Amino acid sequence: MLVVSVVASVVVYVVVAIALAGVFRKAGEPAWQAFVPVLNTLVLLRVAGRPLWWFLLLLVPVLNVVVLVVVWNDVSRSFGRGPGFTVGLVLLPVVFLYVLWLGDSTYRGPAAAQPAVAPAVA
Repeated sequence: MLVVSVVASVVVYVVVAIALAGVFRKAGEPAWQAFVPVLNTLVLLRVAGRPLWWFLLLLVPVLNVVVLVVVWNDVSRSFGRGPGFTVGLVLLPVVFLYVLWLGDSTYRGPAAAQPAVAPAVA
């Protein structure tokens, strides 16, 4: 039973890492970083435009859920997607990472580093 669990875990890790590698490549980052634990999270923070010290926030129980939603939202906005795509990244990250990678999304730069655009006044 242990062998099955280990094999299943490795397969899931590789499937997620492949999607993340494609997203990293689109964002101008080396794809191999997606396969390195911890480093892949740091690169994801850089793609989203968040400071690297946010990694420490991801280690805090309960707060990490909120931080992860914010990071996924920033990743979504960095590729020109909206709140609906953020929901997809939160609920089905593997599927939506593949959509980011294989779809027509283009990386527009780190969303968190960009100033918020004020709505136009008519």
